[in-house]
Amino acid sequence: QVQLVESGGGLVQAGGSLRLSCALSGTIFNINTMAWHRQAPGKQRELVASITGGGSTNYRDSVKGRFTISRDNAKNTVYLQMNSLKPEDTAVYYCNVRTLTFKGINDYWGQGTQVTVSS
Repeated sequence: QVQLVESGGGLVQAGGSLRLSCALSGTIFNINTMAWHRQAPGKQRELVASITGGGSTNYRDSVKGRFTISRDNAKNTVYLQMNSLKPEDTAVYYCNVRTLTFKGINDYWGQGTQVTVSS
């Protein structure tokens, strides 16, 4: 059974840093991307950052220069280093693994970890 287990969330003051981790247990074939999404209260879930198996990264504009996504393929783990945090970064952060096969796209999700940034 596949599980994505996130850790590293918490409460931090504005300007501080947090590092999120997402460990994948079980076996998933044909991983296309690993990513972090977030959802603030009353808002839609949004993509924060993604990384391909080859290491290509993509970030939403509001986190560029502050957040860094990385992955350790040997450990099946994806990380999100978050620096210079702002109150507007407050949200539940979800790890996502996307597979791509001839049958289409399949998404796996973690349970989410709360990040709260105080002003």
